[in-house]
Amino acid sequence: MKTNQRWKLAQYFEKRWWKNYLRNKTVEDYLIWKKKYWLDLLEKGRISVPDNCMVLDAGCGPAGIFMIFEKQQTTAIDPLLNDYEIQLQHFKRLNYKTVEFIHTPIENFKREKCFDFIFCMNAINHVQDYEISMNNLAESLKQGGSFIITIDAHNYSIFKRLFRIIPGDILHPYQFDLEEYKSHLINRDIEIVNEVLLKQEFFFNHYMIIGRMK
Repeated sequence: MKTNQRWKLAQYFEKRWWKNYLRNKTVEDYLIWKKKYWLDLLEKGRISVPDNCMVLDAGCGPAGIFMIFEKQQTTAIDPLLNDYEIQLQHFKRLNYKTVEFIHTPIENFKREKCFDFIFCMNAINHVQDYEISMNNLAESLKQGGSFIITIDAHNYSIFKRLFRIIPGDILHPYQFDLEEYKSHLINRDIEIVNEVLLKQEFFFNHYMIIGRMK
């Protein structure tokens, strides 16, 4: 299956996944839980985000890390933002008055001023064009700025190759292992500061990788 077809299919199932996932979750309880999840994640990575710095939440989804950045200059982008707001009670732009939301894929995002922090949380392998997306994010990061991604990294090369051929992991058009993800950052002059194992499973381990632009 071609990458473009896989991406369109992934976008459809992404919306469907969120609908099913949030169906029996009350808005208030879920948003409280999700904010705590993000705060705990920053603590695990020993990440401190100062007030008034510029933050990008790339591929933010309906409940991204933008939720906890009320004192920063935060931009959140996603190609499904309009769909989320129409279809999900759990996401309303008006609830986040300090966040600039932009309905756009990462491939199309350009900004003259660079960011101090870029977060791409479980989103970079959802994109249509991986290379363009990674380049855009790297070019949007200040020198010395922090690049934080969370990813599902393959544990076994045989399944990685298989999932690249067939849509065994329907939500993710791109399939990589941890060393490949790290190399994609290093090749863009982003040094690896830390990696945190968040969850261990059979096919994939879930990691947070923290990088810094040289």
